[in-house]
Amino acid sequence: EHQLDFPVIYASGRDGWGVKHLTDERKDLVPLLETIVEKIPQPLFDDGPLQMQVTTLDYSDYVGRIGIGRVFRGTLRKSDQLSIIKRNGKIVKVNLKQLFLFEGIERKEVEEVLTGDICGIVGIEDIDIGDTIADSENPEPLPIIAIDEPTISMNFTVNTSPFYGKDGKYVTSRHINDRLQKELQQNVALQVHETGSPDTFKVSGRGILHLSILIENMRREGYELAIGPPKVIYKEIDGKKAEPIEILVVDVPTESVGKVIELVGQKKGEMIKMEQKGTLTKLEFHIPSRGLMGLRNKILTQTAGQGIMHHRFYQYEFFKGSITQRLSGVLIAMHEGQSTAYAIDSLQDRGKFFIEPGDVVYMGQIVGEYNKDNDIEVHVTRGKKLTNMRASGSDKEKKLQAARTFTLEEALEYIKDDELVEVTPKSIRMRKLYLDPNERKRFNNKKV
Repeated sequence: EHQLDFPVIYASGRDGWGVKHLTDERKDLVPLLETIVEKIPQPLFDDGPLQMQVTTLDYSDYVGRIGIGRVFRGTLRKSDQLSIIKRNGKIVKVNLKQLFLFEGIERKEVEEVLTGDICGIVGIEDIDIGDTIADSENPEPLPIIAIDEPTISMNFTVNTSPFYGKDGKYVTSRHINDRLQKELQQNVALQVHETGSPDTFKVSGRGILHLSILIENMRREGYELAIGPPKVIYKEIDGKKAEPIEILVVDVPTESVGKVIELVGQKKGEMIKMEQKGTLTKLEFHIPSRGLMGLRNKILTQTAGQGIMHHRFYQYEFFKGSITQRLSGVLIAMHEGQSTAYAIDSLQDRGKFFIEPGDVVYMGQIVGEYNKDNDIEVHVTRGKKLTNMRASGSDKEKKLQAARTFTLEEALEYIKDDELVEVTPKSIRMRKLYLDPNERKRFNNKKV
């Protein structure tokens, strides 16, 4: 109840006034500042030597890694010799080059920061999240911050489509590698490994969303690349195959509970808790990370867009068995060119299209979803021939179904092992790994 006993200040930030009563004169913010001094207690902290913990990393091309964190105890001075306590307990003597505080979105360089301040430090090359900055004479570590290990990996490769270089500014393997190495300086949950190809990099992270944020940032910065399907990172425990398990929490309308439980069960999810709150029901599951791929859209479909889900890593458990992914095949463009309404209209009974009339496509690009479980090549650039009876464009306007659009995350969840997502600053396309139909046939024969 004591939380209900709070002061009220009527204020306008735009006009620069604050009053305790609506009838008071509105001239300045003094009443607000006086109330802050009177009512907000001073921060509580322990006396003792310096303790600061790095909770976030930033990176600058000029000064390198920047450790950002809160001073829990003591005073941090730029001129002092300090100790850094690493995750493994190793203690190293260090000196700072720069120390700064944050003022809005700006950084202000200072000589010292006090207990409770959030600051940034420069000059420690191998600084990591969880490191403790402590007094050099009496270093005391703070509790280690747990960092989840990667559970999903994808291959980042140079774009090899016929549209290579049309949209992107940075398109070579050197550009991609330099950007990934820069990301490693501030994204501690990310891992980058070389592959047998100089044009391909294996990137591991904490799920599809984690990696799709990186890809989207690269795309907006002008990078152009192709992304392979997400792969779960397996382990071996006691000689048996183990996979990452996530805690999945879903809030759905009560009338949709049965459908959602069945849907998650098909993905090897195990319900551990159900709680009803008004018209919504909260469901909690343990589910393999690979079972989450494509699950969000299916839950939204089953709940008419009202389902809310989030998940986090739980632990590694023994392999749960195979999970059925996408059952349908895809429609593949036969030729490069501009798609036509005439061609799409004649093919609508084959499946759902991902392109609109007028979109430029290339051979091997995925242009739709087939109604059956195999892939089929379609001629979406075919136009109506001119005859002596009527012109090629004289028919009444075609009534076409709306094309299905994909976000980056949805496209990554949709593709299979022999498919890629082509990412450019202007477009997100899906394509076959081998664009030539003869090469695709040889690849499929090898798999069999």
